Amino acid sequence: MAAPITRDNLEPGTFIDCYRIVRTIGKGGFSLIYLAKDDETGDEAVIKEFMPKKIAQRMENKWLEPVDENSRVSLIRSLRLFFQEAKAMAALRHPNIVAVRGLYLANGTGYLVMQHERGRNLAQFVHERGGALSTTLLLRIFLPLLDALMLIHARSMLHLDIKPGNIHLRHGHDPLLLDLGAVQVMSSGRSIGGQVITAGYSPPEQYTSGGNIGPWTDVYAVGASMRSCIEAKTPQPSPERVEQDNMVPLAEVMKDRYPAPLLEAVDWSMELEPEKRPQDAGEFLTVLQGQDYALPKSTLRDLLPSFQAGGDLNASTGLRIGTPSSALTQDL
Repeated sequence: MAAPITRDNLEPGTFIDCYRIVRTIGKGGFSLIYLAKDDETGDEAVIKEFMPKKIAQRMENKWLEPVDENSRVSLIRSLRLFFQEAKAMAALRHPNIVAVRGLYLANGTGYLVMQHERGRNLAQFVHERGGALSTTLLLRIFLPLLDALMLIHARSMLHLDIKPGNIHLRHGHDPLLLDLGAVQVMSSGRSIGGQVITAGYSPPEQYTSGGNIGPWTDVYAVGASMRSCIEAKTPQPSPERVEQDNMVPLAEVMKDRYPAPLLEAVDWSMELEPEKRPQDAGEFLTVLQGQDYALPKSTLRDLLPSFQAGGDLNASTGLRIGTPSSALTQDL
């Protein structure tokens, strides 16, 4: 048996199918993220490798193994979910959702290949600008994102990790929703608690197992992201707000700088009780589109992409899926 080593990144030059690893560009509790290049076409791609640091270890032969026998079942279950959710993600064809190019099972783990898009991160952009994004720019970013989120909700899925750090700005501030690793498929319109948590952007129900999680949970995160673009700071974490809400409504603190309907909509989306918020992205989008912001008449129409969530939801995913090894197939 190969000797275990640490949770090292794959070395540059390593191949995953036709993709050659260039360098590591990120990591999380459950994954390592690489910039790669398609050796056949030269196109750049981003590869997310399933690599949960608490229950898995990489061996010298690059094979992923549980850290101990007690972790084996959890590792297999987590990998199965990674595979199932990646296939669901591939069906989300929208100009403002990162495109999935393939999913490969090898080395006892999974590799999700996504389109690489040049641009900048919204969190970085807001920090550099000091917040105070204009009304037009806020709408240019968040109307298309809500349209994309409509598609996710229409597929009975939840994103569950919307925040400025997961929003990418391409040329012309065209937004792209990233990091769908926390996406979960709802069951009978509801999901269970115990999800990924981001302080300031996750609503109260996301902090508890069995919480009342649904599309309204993503709506809170969108509103919190919009608020951070205005104030250039992370909103007060929702558990703290439950204990003592010190977050003054935007309709009060920014009333002289932004249109009242916009501020009121953001405040509405961040209500602590789920039933008091817009119930899904479509409701929130409809409210934002229906307001008079004293913008040029063509602006709102031009800000939304031509693709709408009500389009063809049965289109083939076109997902490239690598053939699993026999050992992995047996476990899955």
